[in-house]
This record gives sequence, structure tokens and C-alpha cells, in this order.
Amino acid sequence: MPLLARTVNTPLVIDVRRGAVADLGGLLADRRISAGGEVAVVVGPGQGERIAELCRPGLGNADVFTVTGGTLDAAQELGDQLRRRSYDAVVGIGGGRTIDTAKWAASRYGIPMVSVATSLAHDGIASPTASLDHDGGKGSYGVHIPIAIVVDLDFVENGPDRQTQAGIGDALSNLSAVADWELAHRVRAEPIDGLAVTLARSGAEALVNHPGKITDDAFLTTLAEALILGGIASSICGSTRPVSGGCHEISHALDRLNPGTASHGEQVGLGALFCTYLRGDLERFGQLASCLHRHGLPTTPAELGLGDDEFVAAVGHAPSTRPDRYTILEHLDLPAAAIAERLANYVDAIREHLG
Repeated sequence: MPLLARTVNTPLVIDVRRGAVADLGGLLADRRISAGGEVAVVVGPGQGERIAELCRPGLGNADVFTVTGGTLDAAQELGDQLRRRSYDAVVGIGGGRTIDTAKWAASRYGIPMVSVATSLAHDGIASPTASLDHDGGKGSYGVHIPIAIVVDLDFVENGPDRQTQAGIGDALSNLSAVADWELAHRVRAEPIDGLAVTLARSGAEALVNHPGKITDDAFLTTLAEALILGGIASSICGSTRPVSGGCHEISHALDRLNPGTASHGEQVGLGALFCTYLRGDLERFGQLASCLHRHGLPTTPAELGLGDDEFVAAVGHAPSTRPDRYTILEHLDLPAAAIAERLANYVDAIREHLG
């Protein structure tokens, strides 16, 4: 049965299970979501279109729009199409690019949005931000959080393992992001939201301690819940603070200095592990290292395809990617030589821990 979320500014319905997509028509009949059945379904090419066909018998008067590219231009074009008719809700079906495009367009015209995820690659399925390509770069835009979230484990399991691995890295990085937020609270008296911290941390804690594999329903459900809780945490506090710290600064730096290195989740997972080591939290470091390694994610720059010098340069550049954010990287303010020394010790610690 779908879980009813009770917190303000959170989705009305969260449905994570096998066969959820087949019941999409029933979900959209919920009058809290669609009073008159006037629904716009947004899909990406490929799997999204196949899913739309699968659930079309229950979609009634729905119009289906196909979007590609995950760009701001595509989102603006979709918004122009949505304004031509009065819709009760917009349903985004697919991966992150499709869902972010639908979130932006729906928010622009104040239409409730339902997120139907076909993968668990990152927390965008529930977050109050949309990441869209624009003018040769990627921008992050504030949007309304979805009012309902559907994750069908059949589609997740049949998708590429690397997408699920990326989601694991993204969800686990919340532990480092929260630690950075708490550091900023202690050192700079930055306001902190206890509920947002609890949600972001609890989902990641459940994941790091889960013994299952990415083929297990229980593990995939825990991963989905961790990603959704991260998105809700951001919505509650009004920023990405509970899910983005030094780990994400390192990933942003890699995107600038070494574009195409790896997926977002792989990069922030490694960033979170390195930041945890810098904090001296060896117990958490061991937990994260074991979990990342168990699920096939990189734990060293070499496993990410980077030389030590490249990673050192990215760590040094990282604070400039978010000058408004105080993390362990800003706190230590290490010069390049010191970063290189810490990295060498970090790699030795990884080898010792993982054998």
C-alpha cells in the first residue's frame, strides 16, 4: 500500500513496489492529485514511452508528450505546450532528465507534478530542484516537490546496474553532507534544521547498514526511501544543505576540470568518503568504505580513472564551486601539498581497511 507522508511540503503519496506502474491509473484517480482526469504525461524516448503504453488504458484523457535532452530549452518548450490546456497534474515518467524537465515545466505554471521513476540513480526523483543543461553548462533550478512519487522495482531491477550504484553513492553522501552542516553550525553558528538532518541521515543510515544486494527488493526499497527522504529533507529546510556538502563540491570540481569522469553518484560517493577521512571520523569512514566497495563503487581516485594530481586539483578547486557553503574543505583550507599528503594516507587507509 502507498505510504501517506504527513510532513508539511512533502508528497501526498509514496509508492515503492513491484507493479506500481500498472496501477498508475488508479493513483491518478485520487482526487487529491487529479480532480477531473485532465493529466499530461511526460516521457523520455525509449523506456518512458513503453511505460506510457503499458499504463495507457488507465490514463483516460491524458496527453502524452515526449521530451529529450534534459535542457532548459526543452523544459520551456514543454511548459508552452502545457499552458494550452488546463491540466490537473503533470506526470513525469523516466530517468532524471525527463523528471527534471517535467518538474520545471509543471512548476512554471503551478501544476502539481507526479514523479514516476524508472531508475534510482539520484535523489532528483523527489528533490525541490531540477538540473537542466543550459548555455553549455548545467544549472540547478528551484521547483515544487512532486505531490506523488512512484517507483516500480521491476523497472529499476531491469535497468543498468550502474544507475543503481550511482544512486547508492548519492544517498550515502548525505551522511557527509549532514556532518558538514553540523560543522558549519558549530563553527559559524549557521542555522540548522533538525528535522531535515534526521530525514537525510536516517535514510542513509538504513542504507549503509543494509546487508542486501542491488538485486534484493528490500535493499532497493531502502535505497528508494533514502533518496526520497533526501529530497524531502531539502524541501523542508528550503535548500540542498542536508544532501550536498564537500562531497558535492568535489564532484562539481571534477565536472569542471575533468568532465565525463564518472556518474554524479560515483563522484559524490568518493567525495563523501574522502571528506569523512578528512574529518577524522574513522568509524564512519570504515562503514562508508565497506558499503561502497560491497556495491562496486569506487573508493579511490584510481578506481574513478583519475590520477592523484587530478584529484588533488579537484579538491583544491572544490570550495570555489559553492563559495556560500562551509564544509570540511573550507574548514581545513589545505594547500595542494597538504591535500596530496592526506590523499596518500587516505589510500593507505583504504587498502588497510578493505584488505
